[in-house]
Amino acid sequence: MAAIVCVAVLFSASVAQAASIAVVVHPSVEVDDLTFAEFRKIVLGDRQFWPGGKRITLIVRAPVADERTILLERVYKMSEAQYRQHWVAKVFRAEIASGPRVVLSNEEAVDLVGVIDGAIAIVGSEDVPEGLKVLKIDGLLPGEENYPLDR
Repeated sequence: MAAIVCVAVLFSASVAQAASIAVVVHPSVEVDDLTFAEFRKIVLGDRQFWPGGKRITLIVRAPVADERTILLERVYKMSEAQYRQHWVAKVFRAEIASGPRVVLSNEEAVDLVGVIDGAIAIVGSEDVPEGLKVLKIDGLLPGEENYPLDR
């Protein structure tokens, strides 16, 4: 009976982590924790540099990916059309040189984060490889209670 309870606890912990979105950054980024408001400023393009002056490179999944849907609903609070209009307007007003880099998979996102100094992406927590830094949001990691990017 104890073995069944132990397996159930391990399974529910792994399901909780798999049901979250992780915010990953290049290992050289000197930030470990962001408030939700700071994270939102980054993904909106309102904050373009890390402390110390490194340029932030935002990497976003292509439309219909779960990670993008969560980003649009919980962070941007926009529809897909509003999201596209937001970035077109920022480029048109010369607030930024270009919008986020769009990738087709979590694997592509983590590969780019691993090689672009200052890069940030959101990926399924189950797809985070060794060597990338997972940022806390409001002091919480993926899978922890009240983590704001749970699926």
